[in-house]
Amino acid sequence: MAYTTIGAVVFQLLVTTTTLSAAAPTPIALPGCPESCGGIQVPYPFGIGDGCSYHGFNLTCDDEAHHHQTPPKLFMATDNGTVVQVLNISLPDGTVRVRSKLSQSSIAGSSSSSSNASSSRSDLPADGPFTVSSAYNWLVAFGCNIVADLTPYGNIAEGSSCAATCIDGWQNFAGPSCSGIARCRTSVGRGVHSYTIQVTSLIDRNSMGASTSTTWAAAFVAEQGWFSANENAMLYNFTNWLPFTVESVPVVLEWWLDLIRDGAILPLSVGPNTTDFRCLSLHSSSYYNDLNYDRRRCNCSQGYEGNPYIRDGCRDIDECQQPDVYPCHGTCINMPGTYRCLAKKSVKSLPGLITIIAVSAGFGLLFSLLGVAKITNKIKQRRAKKLRRKFFKKNHGLLLQQLISSNKDIAERMKIFSLEELDQATNKFDQNRILGGGGHGTVYKGILSDQRVVAIKKSKIVVQREIDDFINEVVILSQTNHRNVVKLYGCCLETEVPLLVYEFISNGTLSFHLHGQNENPLKWKDRLRIALETARAIAYLHSAASISVLHRDIKSTNILLTDTMTAKVSDFGASRSISIDETGILTIIQGTYGYLDPEYYYSSRLTEKSDIYSFGVILAELLTRVTPVFSSETSERTSLASYFVSFIRDNRLSDILDSQIVNEVILVQSLTVGAEDAKVVAKLAEACLRLKGEERPTMRQVETTLEDVQRSKVQLNHQIARVSNSNTLKNQTYEGSKCYEGTRQYSLEKEFIQSSEFPR
Repeated sequence: MAYTTIGAVVFQLLVTTTTLSAAAPTPIALPGCPESCGGIQVPYPFGIGDGCSYHGFNLTCDDEAHHHQTPPKLFMATDNGTVVQVLNISLPDGTVRVRSKLSQSSIAGSSSSSSNASSSRSDLPADGPFTVSSAYNWLVAFGCNIVADLTPYGNIAEGSSCAATCIDGWQNFAGPSCSGIARCRTSVGRGVHSYTIQVTSLIDRNSMGASTSTTWAAAFVAEQGWFSANENAMLYNFTNWLPFTVESVPVVLEWWLDLIRDGAILPLSVGPNTTDFRCLSLHSSSYYNDLNYDRRRCNCSQGYEGNPYIRDGCRDIDECQQPDVYPCHGTCINMPGTYRCLAKKSVKSLPGLITIIAVSAGFGLLFSLLGVAKITNKIKQRRAKKLRRKFFKKNHGLLLQQLISSNKDIAERMKIFSLEELDQATNKFDQNRILGGGGHGTVYKGILSDQRVVAIKKSKIVVQREIDDFINEVVILSQTNHRNVVKLYGCCLETEVPLLVYEFISNGTLSFHLHGQNENPLKWKDRLRIALETARAIAYLHSAASISVLHRDIKSTNILLTDTMTAKVSDFGASRSISIDETGILTIIQGTYGYLDPEYYYSSRLTEKSDIYSFGVILAELLTRVTPVFSSETSERTSLASYFVSFIRDNRLSDILDSQIVNEVILVQSLTVGAEDAKVVAKLAEACLRLKGEERPTMRQVETTLEDVQRSKVQLNHQIARVSNSNTLKNQTYEGSKCYEGTRQYSLEKEFIQSSEFPR
């Protein structure tokens, strides 16, 4: 009994000491500085008063409100002399939630060639450590037949745009905001500080059955959760010609610490002659903004919480006080950064007594050598397994499993991979396995257990839109089977953003071979064959697949080439499937600048002719080796589509034809036939690039024409007649500048060229 009592007392002292250490108050602000205002915590690097904040993070507390017996309010000053109210500050997320004014404008549209517009500038800081969060906010617009454009101020950032239309006049506003009916929404580009929102009235939309004018419209940036909760009420006011009842909306800003020396409170170096950033608190680490390496944030290490920006700000979490989060069915012992769960044993038994004495007297040595690594590893494995199950369910894994199991053909072509399989295939996503990537993600080379070489796409951005694009791409590719469409072997749903597993295409993109630093330019016969194979794939998607598919992002970077230079169409994240009896659908505008169909841009109506316009741009690239958008001699950005059409209609093909094609034709001494082939393809491209979709050929007609050109069995006049005099085309010749100008109802250079790439 004496041994039992001693062991119990020692164990109790250990637990009491750990509890007292964890119960010590965690500092929030610098010593002597206010920690809150009106119930809102103000953690450093934010602060109220001189010397209480990091450079650019000073806030003010409204004392006047307190004198009037109302809770004081927290404010942030902006560069234009105004202030915005602060609603919440989050250190782990690196965000601050503020109120921003809501702008309601009156505009009037007409069917004439001019339209009125209104614009409003945000009341947010135009520079400094704050940017509008692209993960938590939407650009929202209410109106009929309007386009809302968000343009960043004072920095290089991504703009945003969305269009709202009305069907059957003002009577039908059915559908969610993402449908673009009566209101629209889209994500805000990354890196935006302050911005201007311009609302412009759309014109020439009588063919849609919609009104050509609207009395007022509203466009603003708002927090996604807030807008979802208030959307119906705002739509009710809009449809009843009533102004909105709110004057301001919540907006979430991201913040980062700039690595500057003057006026800085945090130490910016760990030693002489170095500029490495270091967080002040122990048990913390820093990470940088992927848009700007000189901007950093800090986080407490796993098992710690608090403020990493001040000394001793990160304190150990007492996991034993949170059994719902950290389960333990025995005796819980808190440890620095983790905890240990001992199975219940009788203290009367000798092994139990020895265990208690050993833990009490030498837990540091014992756990550091034997216990900590094993327990931590088990906890990590348990959490990782639970997290994988959560992501699988969130990423519609059950739905995809049902789709695969219900269709034998799909089950034979693709499978759902586990994360362990892809970790093994890529050597745990080794940096040496990276094939390429961009702003949206990274592509790794992998070798599956059956020795198949694959390409694995891993996305960087954790937003619902990317997950929806992924599900859309899986559904479409699982039901397509064509030699010129990239094969989807499967996917992995056990990560926050799902992974896609494709067949490995080793020879890069068509864009690289046309516009990259390639010492061996493509030969004319290869270009012609690539164009034909791409046309076959698009024609298959439009009319021969089990579901009709509109790709919506046809471009040279989405055409991959194999070792034998076989073309493979890829990237179906933005694609849309339509039923057989549909000729088009209304949808939010998506695509890539330089390839986007002007008719789709102005009407929001997506048809198969939109893909044909984009294919026409690719034909122009194959003929000229000019990028879809380039700087002209006057340093203005010019679209290849309008530039190419103007030269063709002036019979100046030889002035823009790629010199490689000309030299190749002369070398084989078949100048007449080669020149005629180039002219036929150029006329075909000009037909695909016509502004009105009804005047463009179908993809089957394009495929047939390219097949005839490749066989070189049809003469020039017959080829041009096949393109221009088709039953579904309206024969329209272009002679001289007068007819050309009369056909273009608006200027691509001035209206269409100025739009940026639409966010995906």
